[in-house]
Amino acid sequence: MAHRACPDTDNAAHWSAQMTAVSARRDVDAFMRLFAHFGPRLQRYLVGMGVVPAQAEELVQETMLRLWHRAAQFDPSRANVSTWLFRIARNLYIDSVRGEPHWLAIQDDLEQLDDLPPNDGVTSTESFADGVGLDRAIAELPPQQARMIRMSYFEARSHGEIARELGQPLGSVKSNLRRAFAKLQATLRKAP
Repeated sequence: MAHRACPDTDNAAHWSAQMTAVSARRDVDAFMRLFAHFGPRLQRYLVGMGVVPAQAEELVQETMLRLWHRAAQFDPSRANVSTWLFRIARNLYIDSVRGEPHWLAIQDDLEQLDDLPPNDGVTSTESFADGVGLDRAIAELPPQQARMIRMSYFEARSHGEIARELGQPLGSVKSNLRRAFAKLQATLRKAP
């Protein structure tokens, strides 16, 4: 079965409609369009995070399998399809590296986000991160702290990796991240 790319691939409403078709009718063609469009992008994203290509391919397949099984959980008012899928892929990657030595630093950062107050009754880090408030709060941080937060949380980099990339002492990175998380917590607690 051949599936041509949709000419309007940047239209979030189009991809939401494809998700609705998968959710409501188990539409295989809609699923294949989603897979054809997002699969290569997810693969590039994961490889860019340092995942070996074979593992990245497995994670993409697992991500798309989750899309198929959990399409009804997608809420277009909370996130775009791309945001939802990239978050699933990232979380699957994080799950795959739990227990590795560098995981502990990542886990510490994620647990700090879990301690933030719930947003609309949502308590999981994955759901919380979908909120617009987090992006806005990160944007309000000093540029270096915002970059460190993104590297640590969204790119799953260890504190040591961040220190090496930024050319800073490990202690400075850790203290900057602690200050950044404290600012995020304060900002997000004030948010309605």
